[in-house]
Amino acid sequence: MSDHAAGAEDIRRAEELRGAYRRITDEIGRFIVGQEEVLEQLMIAVLARGHCLLEGVPGLAKTMMVRCLARTMDLSFHRIQFTPDLMPADITGTDIIQEEPGTGRRALVFQPGPIFAQMVLADEINRTPPKTQAALLEAMQEHSVTVGTQTYPLKEPFFVLATQNPIEQEGTYPLPEAQRDRFMFHVGVDYPTRDQEREIITRTTGTYDAELRSVLTGAEILECQRIVRAVPVPDHVTDYVLDLVRRCRPKEADALPFIRELVEWGPGPRACQMLILGGKVRAVLHGRYHVTVDDVVALARPVLRHRIVATFNAEAEGVTTLDIIGRVLEAVPKTEKQAAV
Repeated sequence: MSDHAAGAEDIRRAEELRGAYRRITDEIGRFIVGQEEVLEQLMIAVLARGHCLLEGVPGLAKTMMVRCLARTMDLSFHRIQFTPDLMPADITGTDIIQEEPGTGRRALVFQPGPIFAQMVLADEINRTPPKTQAALLEAMQEHSVTVGTQTYPLKEPFFVLATQNPIEQEGTYPLPEAQRDRFMFHVGVDYPTRDQEREIITRTTGTYDAELRSVLTGAEILECQRIVRAVPVPDHVTDYVLDLVRRCRPKEADALPFIRELVEWGPGPRACQMLILGGKVRAVLHGRYHVTVDDVVALARPVLRHRIVATFNAEAEGVTTLDIIGRVLEAVPKTEKQAAV
């Protein structure tokens, strides 16, 4: 197949992906009221082969949203409730002794843990100690699990969607920066609007019922992941991403003046990668086959908020990482070419 024919085929499949996205949001909308931006960010992470950390107070349907997403994508799903007494083997699995029928010989047999699913919900991930949190690291990065001397691959596609509660911080174990960096997005889940909350009340206290249908298969998701990586990124968009990320680092020569005062550690190269990959997916979902600066701006907060460590002075003054990102977006200029795209 020629390059031109291959490009035309990719564009056709990109259009099919956009249609599938609309069907998925329609399906989930029958169960979840509102949260369109959250759902879009979840979809972008899935199609970019990334993981998501969702943060919101209890009762905002975070768990239900992930469960519905897995069902519309026809993916195997496991929910792991993280607790202080959860052990790494409770996640990855362990070797157990089994007796062979007939021979009576005993052998070690691997019993897979709940991490062996295509979509894993790590519920309240900050409620378990670092040793158990670290059990997810290999799975998230390598898509495999090592127990003893054996390494077991995880079935593709594979995603970890974790939740954490911003309140009730007593008895919690904040994720270390290295592990937070493994998540593509840190997604904030906000309260619904008044009209949305009215609809939630109507649906959940009456006789409303609906059944989710599958829209995409695992094999189709893998193909979608390949397609979005082929989306071109103009040089000026790459330059904007570099400006945005590098000016958030207090030790860089061109760091913004307020960054040196408010930021202890800035985002690493993975932030640039996630902004570009996320921008590619967002472009396709919005009906474009090229990335714009607006795609980068739309994803800057979920990509950067968990990759910036504020100084003690910033925290004492009540300045959040979202406040810092907002100031960075205002301060980093867009060229005339960028603004025209």
